[in-house]
Amino acid sequence: MGSRKRTPEDFVRVRGAREHNLKDIDVDVPRDALVVFSGVSGSGKSSLAFGTLYAEAQRRYFESVNPYARRLIDQVGIPDVDSIEGLPPAVALQQQRGTPSVRSSVGSVTTLSSLVRMLYSRAGDYPAKQAMLYAEDFSPNTAQGACPECHGLGNVYAVTEASMVPDPSLTIREKAIAAWPPAWHGQNLRDILVTLGYDVDIPWRDLPKKDRDWILFTEEQPVAPVYPGFTPKETRAAVRSKQEPAYMGTFMGARKYVRHTFATTQSATMKKRVARFMVGSVCPLCEGKRLKREALSVKFAGLDIAELTALSLDRMAEVLRPAVKGAARLSEEKRIAAQRLAEDLVDRIGTLQALGLGYLAMDRTTPTLSPGELQRLRLATQIRSHLFGVVYVLDEPSAGLHPADSEALHKALDQLRAAGNTIFVVEHDLDMMRRADWLVDVGPDAGQHGGQILYSGPPEGLAHIKSSHTRRYLFGEAVPVHRERRTPQAWIELAHVSRNNLHALDARFPLGVFTAVTGISGSGKSSLVSQALVDLVAAHLGHAPEAEEEESEVPTVVQQTTGRIASGADAIRRLVNVDQKPIGRTPRSNLATYTGLFDYVRKLFAATKAAKARKYDAGQFSFNVAKGRCPTCEGEGFVSVELLFMPSVFVPCPTCHGARYDKKTLEIQWQGKNIADVLGMTVDEALAFFADEPPLQRPLHLLHDIGLGYLRLGQPATELSGGEAQRIKLATELQRSQRGDTLYVLDEPTTGLHPADVDRLMRQLHGLVDAGNTVIVVEHEMRVVADADWVVDVGPGAGEAGGRIVATGTPEAVAKAKRSRTAIYLSHALAPNKHLRIKAM
Repeated sequence: MGSRKRTPEDFVRVRGAREHNLKDIDVDVPRDALVVFSGVSGSGKSSLAFGTLYAEAQRRYFESVNPYARRLIDQVGIPDVDSIEGLPPAVALQQQRGTPSVRSSVGSVTTLSSLVRMLYSRAGDYPAKQAMLYAEDFSPNTAQGACPECHGLGNVYAVTEASMVPDPSLTIREKAIAAWPPAWHGQNLRDILVTLGYDVDIPWRDLPKKDRDWILFTEEQPVAPVYPGFTPKETRAAVRSKQEPAYMGTFMGARKYVRHTFATTQSATMKKRVARFMVGSVCPLCEGKRLKREALSVKFAGLDIAELTALSLDRMAEVLRPAVKGAARLSEEKRIAAQRLAEDLVDRIGTLQALGLGYLAMDRTTPTLSPGELQRLRLATQIRSHLFGVVYVLDEPSAGLHPADSEALHKALDQLRAAGNTIFVVEHDLDMMRRADWLVDVGPDAGQHGGQILYSGPPEGLAHIKSSHTRRYLFGEAVPVHRERRTPQAWIELAHVSRNNLHALDARFPLGVFTAVTGISGSGKSSLVSQALVDLVAAHLGHAPEAEEEESEVPTVVQQTTGRIASGADAIRRLVNVDQKPIGRTPRSNLATYTGLFDYVRKLFAATKAAKARKYDAGQFSFNVAKGRCPTCEGEGFVSVELLFMPSVFVPCPTCHGARYDKKTLEIQWQGKNIADVLGMTVDEALAFFADEPPLQRPLHLLHDIGLGYLRLGQPATELSGGEAQRIKLATELQRSQRGDTLYVLDEPTTGLHPADVDRLMRQLHGLVDAGNTVIVVEHEMRVVADADWVVDVGPGAGEAGGRIVATGTPEAVAKAKRSRTAIYLSHALAPNKHLRIKAM
């Protein structure tokens, strides 16, 4: 808005906001401006920006639509605020991981896919005598376009003898058929085989092939009498004498069981379990291209549609440019269609290139994207929509961005603001704060010690607010701690590594020190560290890395890492990959259960006099067991409400109101609190409450020290950000006794952290190194890189222009590297006071 004096009408006026930890606050925030909400993690800035301002805009939208939608407002909830005036309609762009669906891609998120399909339909080069195809015929997600062999997935899944029976030296009784269900159901199938006369006590490999094939692959489902606990001899006698069986059991072959369970189960755990027995391979008919033959026979610029969408967006724009100029050798009608469609495509791709996303390919699936990449894809779509008079609420758009890529983001936000929109950004990035028109600093600390407005005004005014943690970092008072750097003594060396954009790369990492791996977004850092290094070390140790797999609707055919460890692996005894995947996918999983501290809490409640009198054991206080949990929500505390035109939402259970337990269980108290009260406590509150319980003090202290003191013990996993989930995993790991020689790999551990919290995290990570371990982080936060012992810079560009080691050495050495895009930003971080820039209003 330049230097023009703002009038009261230029502001959004919030009065009496009490959402989450907000302490009845009043604040005025300007419209048509870039407003940054800052503060330590858990201070209340998201509660103000998303929980109050965006939630109220959404509620007003609901009120403007039909009565059915208005009924849902009661279920979705109304923000706890007295009044908000001057609030325009709002669009939220939150940090969300890609939906784990192989059918969602860069092309579908940006709507580029529909244009490309139209291009092939209207302007494609068809083989002689082939009829014209519709746009839907070029989509693998439609019945008319999908390859008939793989149904548009690109892979076919076989259930083989080798996958179902990994150890043929075992007998059926010893559970040779690993694919069969565990527990009672598996025993039932084994008992039926005994009745049917099969030998379950000789090694699997010694069974006749026809017997093995029938047991695994039959489609028959014979019903047979079952005599549990009988020996084969006793069973044969019982069958001969027609003895009354315990029950009649239905047999199901192992392959049929795997396929049936995969297709019908509602349990993610069961689906994941049986997916292990499905072996994926590239579809032989479409060669992984997912489309029917007729669609793949149509070419544009000499490429079929799968070949075009596999190119990076940068390369795709080059291929389409001749068509934009009308240079394509086509009939007049097709040339005009090609020109218009290609022009629109190149224009849209330009918006994505401006946001630094030109290295992505259209067919890249969303689960493989970082939350930052996904948010910028959505941002590009908004820039193209040409809306004005809207409030955009963004959640850390700089997350996962190298400082060099942040320039593109700032330009995009400036574009949206120049078009007459208001930008509200929840952000920890100091550069974003310096560029803001207005800063709202929330704090001073996290949880109950936050929720106050410390400052609201132009950024330079924050310099006078002594209670603000942000002030120290924004104005260069928090000088980086220059410890004496550890000198590398030993190395792990990788040879000829190939993965994604890495091609036969040699790399080495020092052991026993803190290493930061840097490079612009898409340069290949994560491919090198979180994938290649983790894969090779895990294979050397003889196990899968200690991290959950991404769940998907089909068993994924994972791209393999090739290459080897040339030397140094013997110095690593254990690998811990601390990723940002959720600690659970339903409200049932939470901080207390994941860290294991809830087991001890339940024992405390079970040991009370009142619990003993009622014969309650620790299971009574578990919301995962039917004993004491609320029967309505089955201990989740929430029920899912299906919205016809929006994603379904979790709302508090109408019976227990989120308490998770039945009334009788809630009558039991320990030190004046019931079990639901304890789950409602923050980590910091629990530290004080359980002051005399040493087994709880250690995990709670670690969670506090890692900057998570504001989280509630029972906070559902669905409410946690990727960064919070990663830090919970790290705190859980830190509880273990340190024996040294462990390799810790963390991908962007500072995501979602205020600089003050980054300092706390770094103390914990340096503590791991001091205990004799190796820590390697992929990181864009230059203050962390400046504090590392060693830096590996990957690049120089993104996608195929990256994938090489540009510079290695101490931070000071890499800061002088000529070819490194990181160098200039790292030199700023090593001498922060020289480079302060606060935007003039």
